[in-house]
Amino acid sequence: QVQLVESGGGTVQAGGSLRLSCAASGLPVSSRCMAWFRQAPGKVREGVAVVEAGGWTKYVESVKGRFTVSQDNAKNTVYLQMDSLKDEDTAMYYCAARGACSSVVFRDNDYPYWGQGTQVTVS
Repeated sequence: QVQLVESGGGTVQAGGSLRLSCAASGLPVSSRCMAWFRQAPGKVREGVAVVEAGGWTKYVESVKGRFTVSQDNAKNTVYLQMDSLKDEDTAMYYCAARGACSSVVFRDNDYPYWGQGTQVTVS
């Protein structure tokens, strides 16, 4: 049974930092396309960052230079380091997993496995 559990969310002032974690069980993050999505109230869910085996990463334009996605294969955990946070980063953040990444990585329907989400609020 696949399970993804996010943690690390909270409330932070603008300009601050948070690190989100996604602990996976039932699948090895080292061989999957692991992504972070977010959804703000009244908005559609959007892809934020993705990491694949070998360290390949991709980011949505709005977070480039501020967010860093990484994975620890020994802990089977994926991280999202968020720096220089802005008000518009406020959202529920979700971890998602699929097979190998394709050229389209931020289409949420392609991800069969999701965590329950962790709230990030920037004030």
